[in-house]
Amino acid sequence: MGILERRLRQKAEVRTSILQAAWQLVLDEGWPALSIRKIADAIEYSVPVIYSHFENKDAILLEFTRDGFRLLTEAVIRQRDSEQRASQQLEAIAQGYWHFAFANEAYYQLMFGLGIPPCDKVNQVAEMKQFSDVLISVIREAIVTSKQPHADGFLKFHTYWSILHGLVSIQMIDRKETGAHRGELVLQDAISGFIKTLNG
Repeated sequence: MGILERRLRQKAEVRTSILQAAWQLVLDEGWPALSIRKIADAIEYSVPVIYSHFENKDAILLEFTRDGFRLLTEAVIRQRDSEQRASQQLEAIAQGYWHFAFANEAYYQLMFGLGIPPCDKVNQVAEMKQFSDVLISVIREAIVTSKQPHADGFLKFHTYWSILHGLVSIQMIDRKETGAHRGELVLQDAISGFIKTLNG
């Protein structure tokens, strides 16, 4: 192995160590506690070494946000592909979204800490755009086969995503009161109502 290859491999290994340490800090202490200093201490490198790989803490958070949206997209695609009809796909996607959120709370809280990301951010981050494209395509297909073929697909997409995110957020905050089963029943009822509005 040449000197350049060795340096590139070492750089990749340090970058991986930074992300692994950051993720462990998040799991142990939560997102608000994450800092460049704590990451440096955890991997026993100097702060400048961290900055040579990531411009700032936001760059590290963006890396995890990308990972989260990639995993979420994979989950909703699996659910989508388990059904044939668009209306059934919307129900399946909702279940996949719900289960992803509670199986990956640390990711979800970072991805949606400030609510649903604005369109300009979605368009700038490929993993976010891929996720939204999956939802939009299924919703548009459902609209084409509905009794409202001229409905605004983008509006329905925002409505659908707002339902999912809103219900997941409520459940995360208030799970002791509502219970997981009750929360899923509310999700099913809400998505069923959404689909009925398309077919109304």
